[in-house]
Amino acid sequence: MRLTMDPSKPLIVQSDLSILLETNHPEFDKLQGKLARFADLVKSPEHLHTYRVTPLSLWNAAAAGMGLEEMTSCLQQHAKFGVPSAVLSTIRKYTKRYGILRMLHVGKELFLVSEDTVVFKEICAYESLQNYLKDARGERAIAISPSHRGILKQELMKLGYPVEDLASYRSGEFLEIPWRDEDQMDEPFQLRDYQKQAVDAFQQVGHGGSGVLVLPCGAGKTVVGIAAMAKASCATLILTSNVTSVKQWKREILSKTGLTSDQVGEYNGTTKEIRPITIATYQILTHRGSKEAEFSHLRLFSEREWGLIIYDEVHLLPAPVFRATAEIQATRRLGLTATLIREDGLEGDVFSLVGPKKYDMAWKQLETMGWLAKVTCQEVRVPLSIMDRDRYHASESRHQFRIAGENTAKLAVIDYLLKLHPDEPTLIIGQYIDQLEEIAIHTGAPMICGSTLHERREELYEQFKKGQLPLLIVSKVANFAVDLPDAAIAIQVSGSYGSRQEEAQRLGRILRPKRNGENTAVFYSLVSADTKEQDFAMKRQLFLVEQGYQYEITSWNEAIR
Repeated sequence: MRLTMDPSKPLIVQSDLSILLETNHPEFDKLQGKLARFADLVKSPEHLHTYRVTPLSLWNAAAAGMGLEEMTSCLQQHAKFGVPSAVLSTIRKYTKRYGILRMLHVGKELFLVSEDTVVFKEICAYESLQNYLKDARGERAIAISPSHRGILKQELMKLGYPVEDLASYRSGEFLEIPWRDEDQMDEPFQLRDYQKQAVDAFQQVGHGGSGVLVLPCGAGKTVVGIAAMAKASCATLILTSNVTSVKQWKREILSKTGLTSDQVGEYNGTTKEIRPITIATYQILTHRGSKEAEFSHLRLFSEREWGLIIYDEVHLLPAPVFRATAEIQATRRLGLTATLIREDGLEGDVFSLVGPKKYDMAWKQLETMGWLAKVTCQEVRVPLSIMDRDRYHASESRHQFRIAGENTAKLAVIDYLLKLHPDEPTLIIGQYIDQLEEIAIHTGAPMICGSTLHERREELYEQFKKGQLPLLIVSKVANFAVDLPDAAIAIQVSGSYGSRQEEAQRLGRILRPKRNGENTAVFYSLVSADTKEQDFAMKRQLFLVEQGYQYEITSWNEAIR
């Protein structure tokens, strides 16, 4: 069979479900956005990006409303050598599996149902499922215990059959959550169009039952969560990443709704308030006295008749909270995140237990609309200092990454960048406390890390917001839920190996629209050249490239000095 080729097309679709996209093609930006909806970016060298289609990427696309025809036509219209028939059949096979199995309530009973009797019979024969399946009702339905709703979805996911959960949810304790009148607010407020679309996407599927909304940092995920609460009109448990985030959620709820402070409680290491709206940290939920002790604070899930549970930064959900979530599948669940990427590979459990992706807004699209700052991303490759070079080559492999991260030659680059942006609000972000303390002494700027008292953190954040503090040095505690809208320059001096998740969060510190009218920002990443840090930096950048950001790479020796 003779293979035909159309050199004008930018895609190469391979039989192993990988897709190569030429970056210099005129339609690169458009195709990049389409592919990201149903495939995962796995490599992003300068000229050719590699995507891979997986069952989970297809199921999330299907759950978010992307049809089979839209996926296959995207490939067929732009493939340089055509699309292998095996690829089309595999995409069709897995896409159609979403919805083959459904969970429904009929009266007070919960059923697993399917119109495909062959698949249903095969599923019911699995030995691993026998403890969760009860009485068969004909060839298309079998009763299940409500207590097994979550674990059964997990097990079926492992077998390659994601369940579309359309069973009903408990209403929970009623709570009217009115929006605050505009004349009562310091600044006029209304939901943006994409925020309304995100809330509607969550509400429409499964009667507002479960799902994940993927929105960039700075896009207003907190406001979307509040709008979902207001629509549900029920007692709500909000789980988030740290105490700073708890405070931020509470401020936003009180400023934008008619709820009073005695209706909104904080539940963390120092405060244990259980109110109609309760905001807790993942850390307190997973705290226990010893490895053998129980997670006593997980009882918070049953302390009230919650009608909605919001998982902020759902990609950080700890394993014990997954287990608790499996037991409360009759409660509505909303996940909020900037990225579905998990460093532990448990994206499938997010899909099964919190819910599939229901809405995804591209970062660059919001930038074009003016809701995010226009960001330039630049990696600066810095040679190791003579002292660090000797230590690096004399050290074992596991120590080399940290030596490269703490490269003392980066201090000179920091000095140069601060002079280059003398009047811009700047964050220096890093992984290692010793390194950050050295930078703080060198620059004279204050530092925030895990040991910094919450009151001191809030004081420094407030000074930065008001322009009284032009430079702030922060550890990974500032990766999440820190609202610093005017930050325009971020200098990343070290990071967590190849964490795409962390790269996304750190970029998010400077994405919010600027009040000075320019609405631009720069994200610098200082990387030690020809080291393990450079290798991991390529993995970290995958997320930014996937979102449409171009990463310019420069050498400290050649391009900057």
